[in-house]
Amino acid sequence: MADSSASVGHSSDDGVTKRDFLALLASAGAAVTVGAIAWPLIDSMNPAADTLAVSAVEVDLKPILLGSGITLLWRGQPIFVRYRTPAEIKEAQDTPMADLIEPQEDSARVKPGHDQWLVLIAVCTHLGCIPLGNKLGQKRGDWGGYYCPCHGSQYDTSGRVRHGPAPLNLWVPPYAFESDTKIKIG
Repeated sequence: MADSSASVGHSSDDGVTKRDFLALLASAGAAVTVGAIAWPLIDSMNPAADTLAVSAVEVDLKPILLGSGITLLWRGQPIFVRYRTPAEIKEAQDTPMADLIEPQEDSARVKPGHDQWLVLIAVCTHLGCIPLGNKLGQKRGDWGGYYCPCHGSQYDTSGRVRHGPAPLNLWVPPYAFESDTKIKIG
């Protein structure tokens, strides 16, 4: 009588069975199927072409008066662009880091050679309110920068939090100077 154990697993000489091959083939097919289903789902989360088209904003700086600023929208968020006075710049640069809630040098918040221009996302880091102080005549708080009337957070002339419940500085969006009088945000 012949040994039937060799024919049950259909084993070849190297120990690989047809069952191992079929399992590998089924696993590879499942992986390809999952990828084919997941890719369109993941790709649908990318921004639409019309959103990407408005993802950058060019700003003409010429009309902004010294000591004041403008507010504009970028990606649905308000942006402050402020033309700082020499006194505001000096005050921001001379502030001891130990006095700040979130220490950050003024030079890290502006572009080299353009320290008179401050560009910030105008959303209070406490609860998302829009601070005052970007226009002449608005309350700017004790440090001459920005004041959030909702909960009393105050920011200095570099947008760094100095007082109140806000835990972080106002954020700086990605921007670049295209010329001395034009910036591109985004």
